[in-house]
Amino acid sequence: MNNTDLQKLLSDNTENEVLEFKEAKNSFDVDKLGKYFSALSNEANLAGKDKAYLLFGVKDDRTIVGTNISDETVNTFKLEVSKNTSPTICFLHIDRIKTANGAVLCCVIPAAPHGVPIAWKDLYYGRAGESLGGLNIEEIQRIINQTRYSDWSAQIVPNAGFERLSPKAIELARKMYAEKNPRLAEDIARWDDETFLNNARLTRDGKITNATILLLGKRDSEDLILPALSQITWILKDRDGLVKDYEHFFCPLIISAEQVRNKIRNLTYRYMTGESIFPKETLQYDPYVIREALNNCIAHQDYTRAGRITVQEHEDGYLIFCNCGDFIPKNIENVLKAEYSASNYRNPFLAAAMVNLNMIDTVGSGVLKMFLAQKKRCFPLPDYDFSNHEVRMKLYGKLLDINYTRQLQDEDLSIEEVLKLDRKQKEMFADGRIKEVDKELVEESGREMSLNVPKNTEQMSLNVPKNTEQMSLNVPKNGLLTKREEQVLAFFKEDSLLTAREIASKLDVNEKTIKRDISSLKERGFLERIGGKNGGRWCVLVH
Repeated sequence: MNNTDLQKLLSDNTENEVLEFKEAKNSFDVDKLGKYFSALSNEANLAGKDKAYLLFGVKDDRTIVGTNISDETVNTFKLEVSKNTSPTICFLHIDRIKTANGAVLCCVIPAAPHGVPIAWKDLYYGRAGESLGGLNIEEIQRIINQTRYSDWSAQIVPNAGFERLSPKAIELARKMYAEKNPRLAEDIARWDDETFLNNARLTRDGKITNATILLLGKRDSEDLILPALSQITWILKDRDGLVKDYEHFFCPLIISAEQVRNKIRNLTYRYMTGESIFPKETLQYDPYVIREALNNCIAHQDYTRAGRITVQEHEDGYLIFCNCGDFIPKNIENVLKAEYSASNYRNPFLAAAMVNLNMIDTVGSGVLKMFLAQKKRCFPLPDYDFSNHEVRMKLYGKLLDINYTRQLQDEDLSIEEVLKLDRKQKEMFADGRIKEVDKELVEESGREMSLNVPKNTEQMSLNVPKNTEQMSLNVPKNGLLTKREEQVLAFFKEDSLLTAREIASKLDVNEKTIKRDISSLKERGFLERIGGKNGGRWCVLVH
């Protein structure tokens, strides 16, 4: 704001719900400032304004008297507002305007986000004319209900033209729309950008929406949807949870989503099922599941909360996808029901556009497909956490228990039965250690289901090598066994607690010879040690 803008603001307006004058010649109480910030922000939202103003150095009668509030104090204002507002928000900017009667500080305050009132120290404030007070319950409810009856993603962005969109993103959108609608391929090629974007439901009557900016906007277009963020952050963490690398990705998200997927290192994973002496080989993560999980984050993010989408890659074999907003179906069991169909979305306009681009499926089957994909691979099912008004999905890229894997080879298992098995194995592996479990079998529809995990074990490991370009169990270098090696395996099948000395005694050979056989069998992937030297046992992986 400059001097001309200030004079126009003062000449055209008296104090009201979105404009406040304070003399504040030398200072102003920070706590009172926060209350005014909350009040003006909420009132701007209710009035349909995008901002409100708090002017220091101006009397109630609009006379400029000037203020000596220092830049250091201004920085304190910004810090305290950022720390004590919820959700976290701050001034759009604070301008110091020089006039003949002294300097005026013009604090420009953003309107509260759609559907989210702004609190100062956990209390909501508002104004009745010039008076400061608590935001009444009707006004609070009116702001909250904005998300219930309107769609943020469908809102038109004022003064945004097609020059704010990425030509590369539009080109990709055309390709994806043609793949979704092959019968329209020739028409799509003839359409100009405005016609295409309207038909793909990326714009409304030729006007740019928040969804348009998210998916197709240029990098510098993000400011058009503030305080919402068009941002995905990829984070790589080591086995101790320490950050090793990270990168931020911004609009257009139709391109950034692919870039994020390419950041994830999807290594080759080999494991033994016991059905063969040869290992199974697969990628750590199903590419479809990665794509579906990330696109779900984009489609269901609550952008009014001014948060970002995160994808955490953990080197010990799992991914975590996180987006802001409550889980609308309430629990994962509802989504896994065969009769489930999504009845509502947080961002219906955005969701419809993503469906048209073949990015998501609106019938609500995406989550079920992810679970079935993990079942088919015999991997643990995804975990969901809905706390703190977020949706966090953990995707496993490794096995937890080979016995669980063998159980999943039964194609007749229902998703409900698989879910029970999955929960049981994860209970036993809580905190990375096998818990003591009883011998009772989980029964469902007359079928016995058990993970058959031995008792008194300290920790089961598939010995996945660290810091390699290829994750693998110890693959047999030679599938042939000597007669004595076959005997050693047979003894361990009968009694997994036997020692090398006891086997040597049974075979009447030297103990060192048996130790060499055991070491060879372990190295070639026929044996796996479960637990430590004291109290551990041997598991025969190949039969």
